[in-house]
Amino acid sequence: MADHHAVDVGGVRLAYQVSGPPDALPLVMLHALGEDATDWDIVAPVFARSRHVYALDLRGHGRSDWPGEYSLQLMRDDVLGFLDALALDRVDLVGHSMGGIVAYLLAEDCPQRVDRLVLEDVPIPRPRKPTTPSRPDGKLTFDWDMVQAVRRQIDTPDAGWLERLDRITAETLVVAGGPLSHVPQEGIVELARRVPHGRVVTIPAGHLIHKSEPVEFTKTVLAFLRSGENPDLHG
Repeated sequence: MADHHAVDVGGVRLAYQVSGPPDALPLVMLHALGEDATDWDIVAPVFARSRHVYALDLRGHGRSDWPGEYSLQLMRDDVLGFLDALALDRVDLVGHSMGGIVAYLLAEDCPQRVDRLVLEDVPIPRPRKPTTPSRPDGKLTFDWDMVQAVRRQIDTPDAGWLERLDRITAETLVVAGGPLSHVPQEGIVELARRVPHGRVVTIPAGHLIHKSEPVEFTKTVLAFLRSGENPDLHG
């Protein structure tokens, strides 16, 4: 069972779930747009057998604050502040979709803080045709203003995000969802190629890989994380 905690980072309360042996290597998990830490519940217990797992609610999501000011850069800064607050000097980092963007922004700007990086079906930062999402009916578990702000950034990303991918020093595994995903797969392959120590593996499960194929996802990611403990497994 995960324990629920919260920490103040620059005046923003960030909620998170933590599980696994406290003395194990830290693994931080960042969810997709409109999700929260519970999105990892199906796979986090598997990782928690050998890792100290931290699953965050990013700002504007779940039990974290909804401060009304949103950007992917602010989310990156929140995660960095979270690492500082918990004295996590260097971590393995997993991000799905939007959480993957936050993860690679952190790995670009603070490469010394990320040991191994896993990006699950994360789009390459190139402009795409904007669409106007419709607000779902009823009470939301996330701030709709956040969705609109983040979608604008994903539609028209900062050009520097692409240019700085070569600053990432972490061994990086990019997990692609294959033809069932709405994310252009050729962009995912290019994303992996632009990261100096990047590699790509496809699990043809669509965009929600960790939910659709949790066994294959955890097996693939754990093999990658453990390869850092045994240089002979690098490939």
